[in-house]
Amino acid sequence: MGELRRLPNIGPELERQLCEVEIDTVEKLKSVGSREAWLRILSRDPSACLMRLSALEGAIQGIRWHDLDETTKRELKDFYREAKGLSRGSGNSARRKTQ
Repeated sequence: MGELRRLPNIGPELERQLCEVEIDTVEKLKSVGSREAWLRILSRDPSACLMRLSALEGAIQGIRWHDLDETTKRELKDFYREAKGLSRGSGNSARRKTQ
């Protein structure tokens, strides 16, 4: 371990999760892509979140996830919602109910 940690956004925990799903090199991560890598992590860790998906995409692009372009952020958000079975407005529904 250690090679993946050289990428932006990849810390020890995310590197460990990637290795658990047989993504243990930068080349494998780039080949698999952020979405497939995240789906593999999600299959083991249901708490896998949008930020983790964004972190993976940023790592592949060589940038901090905060710096992803708006189109990519929107596409990742749509993918995340679909994968998690969420509707477009469900992110704030609990908050609205308590107000």
